[in-house]
Amino acid sequence: MPAPLIEPPPSPWRLPDPRQAPAGMDLIALGADLSPSTVLAAYRLGLFPMHLDTGELAWWSPDPRGILRLDDLRVSRSLRASVRRFTITVDQCFTQVMRECADERRDRGWITDEFIDTYSSLHEMGWAHSIEAWTADGELAGGLYGIELGGVFAGESMFHRVRDASKVALVRLVETMRAAGGERLIDVQWCTDHLASLGAVEIPRDGYLSMIAGAQRTPGCLRAAAAS
Repeated sequence: MPAPLIEPPPSPWRLPDPRQAPAGMDLIALGADLSPSTVLAAYRLGLFPMHLDTGELAWWSPDPRGILRLDDLRVSRSLRASVRRFTITVDQCFTQVMRECADERRDRGWITDEFIDTYSSLHEMGWAHSIEAWTADGELAGGLYGIELGGVFAGESMFHRVRDASKVALVRLVETMRAAGGERLIDVQWCTDHLASLGAVEIPRDGYLSMIAGAQRTPGCLRAAAAS
């Protein structure tokens, strides 16, 4: 049986409702903190944190918003072949996956040590999860991490050391969520060309906020997957 979710104490900050932001404005607020309680409250509203280049902590809710509907995932023939090359696990090395995603050699790195500390705490509380892809030799080849709120998986970042490893982790994430049933989606924040090639699309922010309001009532599935 998976451990129960641990609810952090209430955040002292009152975060703004992104529904009140002007259409097309991605940046919603500045300030507050990166405590687990504040970050979790933000995700529930449809916000996520990322620092500005100035160092200020910013809270974002893109309009349009990138999402991946589970039935829309595109698995090419070559990716399907790659699936057989890796062993996939859930929550086996969460902090290591975050550190790989934060590799300073990657362009526009934004995952600071403070982010790693906060999300690792949320992982210990049962809210943050990682999917790992391993080679046949037992080496970590790639993975992804994010926050699960009921049927919403808010994907934060992914990495690969071996070609297709992060995509294979995404395939397993989608398969796990699809098998659990219910109203579910993956939030990808901004829809890049890479994510669009995998089936992600853009939708208006108001539509996204309505979708997550319903999907958050669906029971999560990744803690059970990690425990199995």
